[in-house]
Amino acid sequence: MPESTAPSPSSSPPGTASLPADAPPRGLSALRGLLPFLRPYRARIALAFVLLCLGSATLLLVPLAFRDLVDFGFGFGSAGGAGTAAALDGHFLQLFALAAFWGMVVAARYYTVSWVGERVTADLRNAVYARVLGQSPQFFETLQTGEVLSRLTGDTTLIQTVVGSSVSMGLRSLFQFAGGMVMLAVTSFGLFALNLGLMVVLAVPIVLIGRRLRKLSRESQDRIADASALAGEILNAMPTVQAFTQEAAEARRFAGRSETGFLAAIRRTRTRAGLTALIITAVMGSIIFVLWVGAQQVHAGELSTGELAAFVLYAALVAGGAGTLAEVWGDVMRAAGATGRLLELLQAEPAIRDATMPAVPRRLPQMAIRFDHVGFAYPARPQVRALDDVCLDIAPGERVALVGPSGAGKTTLFQLLLRYYEISAGAILIDGQDTRTLALRALRQNIAIVPQDPVIFSASAMDNIRYGRPGADDEAVRAAARAAGADDFIARLPEGYDTFLGERGTRLSGGQRQRIAIARAILKDARLLLLDEATSALDAESEILVQQGLDAAMHGRTTLVIAHRLATVQRVDRIVVLDGGRIVEVGTPADLRRQGGLYARLAALQLDH
Repeated sequence: MPESTAPSPSSSPPGTASLPADAPPRGLSALRGLLPFLRPYRARIALAFVLLCLGSATLLLVPLAFRDLVDFGFGFGSAGGAGTAAALDGHFLQLFALAAFWGMVVAARYYTVSWVGERVTADLRNAVYARVLGQSPQFFETLQTGEVLSRLTGDTTLIQTVVGSSVSMGLRSLFQFAGGMVMLAVTSFGLFALNLGLMVVLAVPIVLIGRRLRKLSRESQDRIADASALAGEILNAMPTVQAFTQEAAEARRFAGRSETGFLAAIRRTRTRAGLTALIITAVMGSIIFVLWVGAQQVHAGELSTGELAAFVLYAALVAGGAGTLAEVWGDVMRAAGATGRLLELLQAEPAIRDATMPAVPRRLPQMAIRFDHVGFAYPARPQVRALDDVCLDIAPGERVALVGPSGAGKTTLFQLLLRYYEISAGAILIDGQDTRTLALRALRQNIAIVPQDPVIFSASAMDNIRYGRPGADDEAVRAAARAAGADDFIARLPEGYDTFLGERGTRLSGGQRQRIAIARAILKDARLLLLDEATSALDAESEILVQQGLDAAMHGRTTLVIAHRLATVQRVDRIVVLDGGRIVEVGTPADLRRQGGLYARLAALQLDH
């Protein structure tokens, strides 16, 4: 396909933008980002709202029932009462019926809201994780893995608490507060007006403290994520830490970050505690003052005892609702910060994206590769060319070795073939199609790679090899293991192919891990095979066995081999020598030895010695 069909360049350098152009919203506006996750469960949310209204309405009827109980049930035999013993029993039965109904409604609401909270949290966690998996490697050059894990766990837990509990409590308390205020006005408008005036005066400092609490919540979550990121990095490097006896130093580093997180959390907690104390004291103080005025009215005969009792209960409901709202507000502020941090991941745009109408070949038939004046600089080092005007044609089925000193650009060629990064100049074509016009999934399904540092998952040997082709049967997995020289040592494991290999393959030697990775690549049966020092961790005997397996795997496939040990690439069709990001020599091993260039010098150091 002509180079002109490649995606048009953007205004920014290729592969440099992984975060959204517009920063995710901060503060309460960040919670709008949860709406797409709540929308599928509108029916359950509506049911929870109905149950919430029923529960709140039932609770607001209790003071009225209590008023009747005081004025009528306790009034028999008195001048102002017409109650009887039967009427007294009836009033108590009414109170019990209200309590039982309220309990059932509250239980149903709790289950419904909790279900929604758990479901939304799971959906959000899955969406963020899937988005992170779609990012290119450069995304993780600045964002640590531990930071991502902290957001996936800690931040989503905060959101689950709010969606599945705090919001329900807040709405219930809001209804309780608003309904109580209305009933206070109905019971005694004069006392209500006095109470409301006092509360309006107290609202200003509460709002100001709430804003500071939101900032402190975000800071606290960031410090926790910093500690998690450090812990993840060090736990993945424990052999190196122990080899250099840095356990105590790393413990101090983690303790320092934990202390920073603790201090940030304490500042947030202190502010939240002060806000809660202010709200409760202000509300209760104003209510007590209003009740004192009400007691004077009862004494003067302007208010009945039952009405004052109902006013007291409604005042208690208002105070309780206000106190709960204060606590919930703190949770909401923390959830808003957590949502903003998750939206940063959820809205992050992959630096490498499919073309608008990508070609989706089921299988690239030939795997003829052309590097057409390819230039590239890593986003972290835009001034330094990792590849400069690289031109190379690789025929279908050809075996080509890439040789050169460290930093010459060998691994960079592999990464560009897999489109981990976008090239800065030129084009890479496979079977005449620009790789930028191919669907990423289709491109990578046609490529198998054996990295220098093989990845072993926390699973069985069978599952680790089958990762190359998830639909393969057991016999195909065993055949790939035999080809890679891995069958013998796997058979000696305690449970054979079902043996759990440990995190990162800790139960295997370096050579065994490499043979598992080679078996995985053989099982994938891709048309292009990339070998990055595939036999570097093997002893001489294992290398001979694996080389035989690789020879079989390379048959009929286009193969690129990165090699520092020149003895492993003496049987390839051609050797390409790179230095400083440029191709300096191309030829067979024998031809390059005769030319007396860089390859001849490297061969003299390794092979002749």
